[in-house]
Amino acid sequence: MTEPVTGAPYRADHVGSLLRPESVKAARKAHYEDKTLSAEGLKEVEDAAIVDVIRMQEEVGLKAVTDGEMRRSFWHYDFMGMLTGLDLDERSPEQGVQFAGVKLRAVSPVINARLDFPDDHPMLAHYKFVAENTKVQPKISIPGPSCCHFRTDPADITVPEYKDLDVLFADLAATYKKAVKAFYAAGCRYLQMDDIFFAYLCDPKHRAAKAAIGQDPDWLIDRYAWMMHEAIEDRPSDMKIGMHLCRGNFMSTHAAEGAYDVAADAIFNKTGIDIYFMEYDTDRAGSLEPLRLLPKGDKRVLPGFITTKTPELENIDDLKRRFDEASKFCDINQLGIAPQCGFSSTEEGNKITFDDQRRKLELVVKTAETIWGGVDK
Repeated sequence: MTEPVTGAPYRADHVGSLLRPESVKAARKAHYEDKTLSAEGLKEVEDAAIVDVIRMQEEVGLKAVTDGEMRRSFWHYDFMGMLTGLDLDERSPEQGVQFAGVKLRAVSPVINARLDFPDDHPMLAHYKFVAENTKVQPKISIPGPSCCHFRTDPADITVPEYKDLDVLFADLAATYKKAVKAFYAAGCRYLQMDDIFFAYLCDPKHRAAKAAIGQDPDWLIDRYAWMMHEAIEDRPSDMKIGMHLCRGNFMSTHAAEGAYDVAADAIFNKTGIDIYFMEYDTDRAGSLEPLRLLPKGDKRVLPGFITTKTPELENIDDLKRRFDEASKFCDINQLGIAPQCGFSSTEEGNKITFDDQRRKLELVVKTAETIWGGVDK
């Protein structure tokens, strides 16, 4: 195996998901719904699309690239459903997660056995394909450990031992620790875990919902941070771990709102994360003041001042002013720039075009070059 590419963190980056081309949408429909295309045929179409999006990312000047999540239906459920002990149950449409004016497709995780990370988890191969097709640093984004708890109804956790959440959380931490080790062995030196539910637990509605089922939201924030820290603490020094935080992203809508304040200390000081992708494109994310809790040193925050939800291109002078504001709370040398979220958290994608997506990524790179003098300074 060739020596893995390293270099993260970068001044310019993106969360991971990209709009799916019609070729991929048609092939997935032919395979999963119409049953007219083989798994091999689907993979061929996905492979070609991934090579294309890798080239696009390289062309705009990014130094870390992903597969755009072309092989996934959801940013999180696909990975979760490939874990030992967790299955995905498709339910009636009215049971879908509510976003602003629209409901997510009704898919529910069910934990029916002790959790584990299988040695043949398919996303290990997904990562390797990216690594084989780029000369810059390959990255893969997976859901963080909190997703398996936050998105699972207590009634769908059938393992008796998991009635004690500490047992469930310990197994989740161990499962993800094994995942981190497996990705490293596959050559991954830049792993991102999207743990958006820290941000959800800053929303009064979601906090109330957890309290209503007897779960203290502040206790959950602390335990979610513990799980992440436990999962990644033994990683080798040349492996960087990122974490994305947002308030939902489905067809350009959102599902939560609220400032980071109640979770900021846990996010910055209890998780052990190296690189933070933090949504900051609207007032829903609150002020930049929580950045004051970022410890001095090598950790880096990539504020998402550039939205993926709408096509309008942000003004670079406005972006510079936002970074001036952020630098009042933390060292500007600990900052970078990324879009607020992925462009296609589900295969439906946001309500923007492929040209919009490319221009947004070009703006990310241009902003980094304007403020710091380059993408990898």
